[in-house]
Amino acid sequence: MNRTAVKTAVAAGAVVLAQTIMAGNATAGGRDRDNPDIVVYVTSQGLYYDSFVAAKSLPPAGRFQKLEMGGPHGGPMTEWGPGDHEFVGGRWWLDTNSDGVMDEGDTYFSCPLLGPGRTDP
Repeated sequence: MNRTAVKTAVAAGAVVLAQTIMAGNATAGGRDRDNPDIVVYVTSQGLYYDSFVAAKSLPPAGRFQKLEMGGPHGGPMTEWGPGDHEFVGGRWWLDTNSDGVMDEGDTYFSCPLLGPGRTDP
């Protein structure tokens, strides 16, 4: 796959993830372990975490952690999770404009990761 095709696929995945997040129930969703809003894979731990949408939109100020598509089962993934020093507590950014930089064209939101993590999605 050439570089342009990869960039297009990543952008499409980010848009789908952003739409899923924006459609999530911000007050009740995700607290039911049998039907979480989002399941996030943490690459540094090899674990999956349930999550729910706590805030569908945040201003692009402060610390955020990148969330991207392409986890082992095709879902969202990130590098750090609960217990990792670099984890920022569920403040995420999606590179929805595919420029590789956190800027006004991206999506910012809050989805805390609910422990404990598990090895299966």
